[in-house]
Amino acid sequence: MKQAAFIGTVRNFDVYTPALVEKLKGELEFPVPEVLTKANLVQYEKQTQGIEYLFSTWGMLALTSAEIDRFFPALKAVFYAAGSVQGFARPFIEKGIAVFSSWAANGVPVAEYTVAQIVLANKGFFTLMHKPGSGPDWKRSKGDGLTGNYETTVGIIGAGMIGKMVINRLKTFDKIEILVFDPFLPDETAAELGVRKVPLTELFERCSVISNHLANNAQTKGMLNKDCFDRMSPTAVFINTGRGAQVVEDDLIAALKAEPGRLALLDVTFPEPPLPDSQLYKLPNVILTPHIAGSLHNEIHRMAEYAVAEYEAFDKGLPTKYSVTLKMLETMA
Repeated sequence: MKQAAFIGTVRNFDVYTPALVEKLKGELEFPVPEVLTKANLVQYEKQTQGIEYLFSTWGMLALTSAEIDRFFPALKAVFYAAGSVQGFARPFIEKGIAVFSSWAANGVPVAEYTVAQIVLANKGFFTLMHKPGSGPDWKRSKGDGLTGNYETTVGIIGAGMIGKMVINRLKTFDKIEILVFDPFLPDETAAELGVRKVPLTELFERCSVISNHLANNAQTKGMLNKDCFDRMSPTAVFINTGRGAQVVEDDLIAALKAEPGRLALLDVTFPEPPLPDSQLYKLPNVILTPHIAGSLHNEIHRMAEYAVAEYEAFDKGLPTKYSVTLKMLETMA
């Protein structure tokens, strides 16, 4: 029987339901009786020598090439039941060890959350809802300048996996034009998606709602700045479920102050959470949420199910869906 182990941070392994753990232990031998961690890796060095498969999630250990050789000389694959693998994957892939990520599973709730926000933003929900303490005479206008979800234009920044999920869900609505900024999106793929590629500045100028899904890397840091935010219409909404480092916070704040009808829905910031004196806490046209767009609660089990499905396919020599390559690490989140 092939050998496997769980590796990472113990507190995160509720991602794997008891039923999935039982399934894996029925098919594979687990010579290590607990989750491998930095603290116990040396203790179990003898038991790790024949391990071919590692199962992990948030908190995966960042091992060096030498550590992989020492502890996992027989390793064939890592199955990661979470999203970004940037923190650990490269040494494994460089050694020819397959790495599989459940980024698609983690993208599903992000896409669902984003589309819900877009729909509510276009309706004016966040702008027109009653604010605690405002009494019975709060502004009950229907919202001049708002569009609703018909004959409107939505902007998607970054058409990677999550961006594509958002686009495909928005395509079920009537007469929503979708503009996309993504230098890596081929023209033929844009045509297949039914979207139009535009420069970033045009996207900010024309869209009622702008949603950020850029990959988080050095090239995108600070990309969303004054030149973008100052072009937003007086009632435009900016949604960020991507990463906060892509936003120049002071520029966004200035744009929101200049046009109080603009709105920012921020699930991520940089730093996260914002610094105690950040204006983001004080502006009435900012809504902050604590990084909840991704997998939470029962949603985390979907990631483990994807990881186990990849293991089953890989083990049987069948095609897999979510392997990660060195080339992908250049652009993926």
